[in-house]
Amino acid sequence: MAEALQKLILDTLEAETTIKDTRSLILPGQAQPASSNEDQIVILGALNSLLSRDMIQYETHEVITHVNTVEGGQILKDGSHEARVWSVLPVKGHGEPMTPAQLKKEVGEETAKVGQGRAFKNGWINKEGAGLVKAVSEIEDTTQKDLQEIASTGTLKAGEKVLVDLRKRKLVAQKKGQWFTVQKGPQFSTSTAKPETDLTADMLASGSWKTATYKKYNFEAEGIPTSGGALHPLLKVREEIRNIFLEMGFAEMPTASFVESGFWCFDALFVPQQHPARDLQDTFYLSDPKRALPPNPEYYKRVSTVHEHGGFGSAGYRAPWSHEESSKLLLRTHTTASSAHMLYKLAARCRGEEPQDDTAEFTHGATSTTGRKGDTGKNDDGFRPAKLFSIDRVFRNETMDATHLAEFHQVEGVVADRDLTLADLIGFMRVFFSKMGIEQVRFKPAYNPYTEPSLEIFAFHPMLNRWVEVGNSGMFRPEMLEPMGFPKDVRVHGWGLSLERPTMIRYGINNIRTLVGHKVSIEGIENSPAVMF
Repeated sequence: MAEALQKLILDTLEAETTIKDTRSLILPGQAQPASSNEDQIVILGALNSLLSRDMIQYETHEVITHVNTVEGGQILKDGSHEARVWSVLPVKGHGEPMTPAQLKKEVGEETAKVGQGRAFKNGWINKEGAGLVKAVSEIEDTTQKDLQEIASTGTLKAGEKVLVDLRKRKLVAQKKGQWFTVQKGPQFSTSTAKPETDLTADMLASGSWKTATYKKYNFEAEGIPTSGGALHPLLKVREEIRNIFLEMGFAEMPTASFVESGFWCFDALFVPQQHPARDLQDTFYLSDPKRALPPNPEYYKRVSTVHEHGGFGSAGYRAPWSHEESSKLLLRTHTTASSAHMLYKLAARCRGEEPQDDTAEFTHGATSTTGRKGDTGKNDDGFRPAKLFSIDRVFRNETMDATHLAEFHQVEGVVADRDLTLADLIGFMRVFFSKMGIEQVRFKPAYNPYTEPSLEIFAFHPMLNRWVEVGNSGMFRPEMLEPMGFPKDVRVHGWGLSLERPTMIRYGINNIRTLVGHKVSIEGIENSPAVMF
């Protein structure tokens, strides 16, 4: 079929020089001209094959036709809704008017609903008492006639206005078609013999290579795309933020413990046990196992005491302490639980204990944020400054919508040093966000149970032309740090932001469910830019 069609096109060009309209061609094995869109698709394949050999040139012409839908085909067979309604009604004055309920039984609910209104509009029926009667003795079903014309010609002489009405009623649908004008190419020939694509050993042996015709190499053609994996946008943004932290001298905290106890997730951070965030509405609690292993007894006692009775300059919360609440196992609601673990380990020297092995890389030869070397003299209290960060997943029992998921990623940083101030925190935040490409930053006082003072961080979003919240920060309270064993002059900065929000802004995503989950576009992941800033 393919070679026969190519031969037909070449022979027609040889005889007529130009094929003005390929719809006039009669395909091999057919008796009628190739007027259908399916025929033109077959012709397009033959044209492209000949075009690749420079034997022909062609122009494409688009045409829009209309076809009947399934409902339109039913009307073509049985008549329009309005005509069927008119046909079952009695003539006025010759019989009892038909009630709407009787009409539904006669023609069906859908036909009665649609046809009744259009029959009234056409003046074909009238209301008489509680029923309906014919208003005229004869009608012309123009809808059926229009659909018959469309079925035979693909168009309608009545004009676009009628077509628009039929499309609104979903009786017809547009269908795009195409046809072609064909001319001779620079390598025109009536022979359909394909040129050789490779020089073979047999051709060299026989000498046929001397007279063979060869297909030209297309040096402009792009190679086949390599198949391979692609990083998710979240991973790309995560790596960029991670590099900023490492560039600023931070060490990454281990944060693989998705399951935490109420003690480390809340109590150690001086979050009251009566805080609403602990309710089932905000926290996922484990059913098996339910209880965590107890922390260090002495540290546990100090934390419970400062909560219940105060201490370290604080009045505490003056509320009964619940061991049951403290030992509950849960999915961590923030990575600050991991920061509390690390700060407790960093305070080991200050408590006169040997430091944990996994803190050595954070404190060995540590230099303070003000540039002085950590003290190592006889009066050394054991403290070493540290800069830590983490980027990992947290879980909140929230209703999922376009901007919230039950799990997301939190970016967190911690700086521990002597005599830090709020001005140090603000200055550090400006440097950090400038490295992310955010120059306009504002700070607003806020409340956090475990930081005082606390600041919300806002950045100006040029695309939205407004200020948006990008993070939260503060200085950890003495009620949290001193029970761990830190000296009184040690201060700790802490701040956090989500990973999803900057990623959505960067990639122009307005629904988080298209960033994470089963609705993620694989093509979007493959084509997303490599870096964020």
